[in-house]
Amino acid sequence: MDLFSFDPRTVISFYLTLFRISVVLFVMPFFGDTMPNMIKAALLIVLTLAVWPKLSFPAQYFPAHPASLVAMFAGEIVLGMALGIIVRMLVAAVQIGGAIINFQMGFSMVNSIDPLTGQQEPVTTHFLYMCTMLTFLTLNGHLHLIKALGASFELVPPGGLFLTPQLMTEVMLFSKQMFVLGVRIAAPVILALFLVDLSLALISKMAPQMNVMTMGFPLKIMVGFLFLTFIMELMAEYVTNFIVAMDAVFLHIMHIGVVHP
Repeated sequence: MDLFSFDPRTVISFYLTLFRISVVLFVMPFFGDTMPNMIKAALLIVLTLAVWPKLSFPAQYFPAHPASLVAMFAGEIVLGMALGIIVRMLVAAVQIGGAIINFQMGFSMVNSIDPLTGQQEPVTTHFLYMCTMLTFLTLNGHLHLIKALGASFELVPPGGLFLTPQLMTEVMLFSKQMFVLGVRIAAPVILALFLVDLSLALISKMAPQMNVMTMGFPLKIMVGFLFLTFIMELMAEYVTNFIVAMDAVFLHIMHIGVVHP
């Protein structure tokens, strides 16, 4: 294919490929969150030129009516959100676990500013989030996102993915697993800090003259950080299992949500 031949069908095919990659790329996690706009634009051009000769859409998919064009863009946005929400469930589960740990350690008033969103979040939440993203990238999770993007050219036509009842049901099931995984991540620290609280309560009964509050606060912080290091291996196992199953989940989402125009 020669982009500069100005064949209308070839140019429209290139535009359709560019639209698919741009919407999905800018909505997906990591690509749409952490990269500067200039880097995202350069990556968009590179991916489009790499994918277009092999996985381009035919020109007849381009809608003739403006209303159909808007519907096509809406379907592309839904596709990007459906693929991105799967990975965001993992990130949200880690953030839920970090928030629980932060509260149990007594860091309720200790927050940091997230440079991506500008919002305040607990320090343990941000720490676990960064560890999760580094593990995700180390295990080539971002390549699985690009693989799912390539598979969407074969399974989902332009504007073909919409909010079907089956798709919404699957999203709700994933959201339920998000809270379960968050509690499982925080469970070792919760149990350790519960034992610390129980020990301090027994000490206060046996030796009432001791200032348990003064002694307990640094003790809970020390035990919390100690067990926080222990859950790193547990989180790496969760991320590994998630990445292994991610391809099948992406294909399932695209099969149940596709609507052929």
